[in-house]
Amino acid sequence: MRHAFVWLVAATVILAAPFRAAFASELIPADILAQMKQADVVILGEFHDNPRHHQIQAEAVRALQPKAVVWEMLTEEAAARVNRNLISDEYKLALELKWAELGWPPLEMYLDIFRAAPDAPLHGALVPRAAARSAMERGAAVALGADAARYGLTIPLPADEQAARIADQHAAHCEALPEDMLPQMVEVQRLRDAVLARTTLEALGEDGAPVAVITGNGHARKDYGIPVYLARRRPGVKVFVLGQSEDGKLQGEFDAVIDSPAAEREDPCKAFE
Repeated sequence: MRHAFVWLVAATVILAAPFRAAFASELIPADILAQMKQADVVILGEFHDNPRHHQIQAEAVRALQPKAVVWEMLTEEAAARVNRNLISDEYKLALELKWAELGWPPLEMYLDIFRAAPDAPLHGALVPRAAARSAMERGAAVALGADAARYGLTIPLPADEQAARIADQHAAHCEALPEDMLPQMVEVQRLRDAVLARTTLEALGEDGAPVAVITGNGHARKDYGIPVYLARRRPGVKVFVLGQSEDGKLQGEFDAVIDSPAAEREDPCKAFE
């Protein structure tokens, strides 16, 4: 099971905007959508296996018609091969993306997002397994390579933040990982955040604004995730971050939160039994 799914269990209660709407036009409150339209980068968080979250992301992309879409779930090579014709055929799209091999929820959940802006260039920010292993063994800075200093990966996290991130990983992995692995998981998270930010800036440079980013809530959060790295590299870029909670539960800081009912799922902690 991919780490992304066990992260689903890491949540703290926050006050969130109530879920509004049964109709597509009401999925996103008008004030939130207005804020999105003022941004250069709109980061759309999700619980990966919550279908309603993907409906909201699709509605946002449809309303924004971004110049480009960055995907946590796609490799750079696969994203470059996607076009309008491929998007129209779910079976061919799944084969081209090798979706079944990547460990994400069914492509059907994401299909409306692809089709919401079918001509927008796609950019993939999926970190290869080899790079993730390198981050665990030698640190995020080594894994990212030449750009590491630009994204702050050569600087250790403050002690309190490091401790908080380790606690997050402990909870996210059902308190089942050996303690010496937890700092390694933090390094992998830092690498993924930096790669998503770098890919977003590349999309801005190549295609212009706005850029939409489809990613998990953990990468979207303003206090730890992509926005931290964007601010370091391009402080003038206007970023809006949407978090999506379940039953009022979410972890992290966001510009706005839309709440949805929790998805039906098996207990992810069973994977560690």
